[in-house]
Amino acid sequence: MILIGESIHVIAKDVSNAIKERNSKVIQELAIAQAKAGADYIDLNVGPARKDPEEMMQWIVDVVQEVVDLPLSIDTMNPVAMEAGLKACKKRPLLNSASNKTESKQQMLPLAQKYDCDVVISVIADYGMPPDLDARVSSILEVVEHANNLGIPNERIWVDPIILPISTAGEGQRHAEADLEFIKILPDLLPDVKSTVGLSNVSNGIPKELRPILNQTFLVMLQRNGLYSAIADVLDEDLVRLARGEMEDITNLIYRVMDGEEIDFSSLSDKERDFVKTAEVIMGKTLYSDAWLEV
Repeated sequence: MILIGESIHVIAKDVSNAIKERNSKVIQELAIAQAKAGADYIDLNVGPARKDPEEMMQWIVDVVQEVVDLPLSIDTMNPVAMEAGLKACKKRPLLNSASNKTESKQQMLPLAQKYDCDVVISVIADYGMPPDLDARVSSILEVVEHANNLGIPNERIWVDPIILPISTAGEGQRHAEADLEFIKILPDLLPDVKSTVGLSNVSNGIPKELRPILNQTFLVMLQRNGLYSAIADVLDEDLVRLARGEMEDITNLIYRVMDGEEIDFSSLSDKERDFVKTAEVIMGKTLYSDAWLEV
């Protein structure tokens, strides 16, 4: 499992302030911590990057590369900032991300071809998020064909189905099931492509203390279905251990839930029960609520 550290994200107040003030210490400390925690890539999410996009992106890439020797994931919606970031990278970067939107196909995918880098391509289309599995499949087949025609081979494409929050009323669990199926069938749909997800999206909007176990459980489920990589919180030690196959008892419990087995709670520790309950919520066996661990 390839892990892409998500912590340098402009939505975090300390990161946003550090970028505005060109405070390299904050950015470098986060980069070092993620590298030590086991990240394979460092994601630099600067959002729309409207102010001084070239100078800002050059700066953040340089300060991170001063302290870690990992490839970078350049994460922005701004094609000017994207090109500046790709150009500044010492190792082959990951363009994060393109999509099936017309604008993205015209502006982002040509950059992946120009700089011969790997590229994340999401299922998002001009009309928005595809409503079901079939629509996701149709969207990704269309945009990958476009990328191939530009000269970008499947081997350099990482496909993102776009995870939605599990807490989304009446939809989150259905989308989680579709995510699992999408990852499972992707190798047959598009041989040699890689898969990736923004893992923490699944726990957006739920109480902070519940986010880790939801992220951890969903990662194990996706990994079983063939997930290649995840943009995730690598500072979560248990998440990294699960990704590296170091918590076999927990992993096997989650698999048993996926296989439809009824689990005897009387033989489990409190931690094991929590993982089983979480897997049951993701699988739609129990309804989501913020109190799912208390039921």
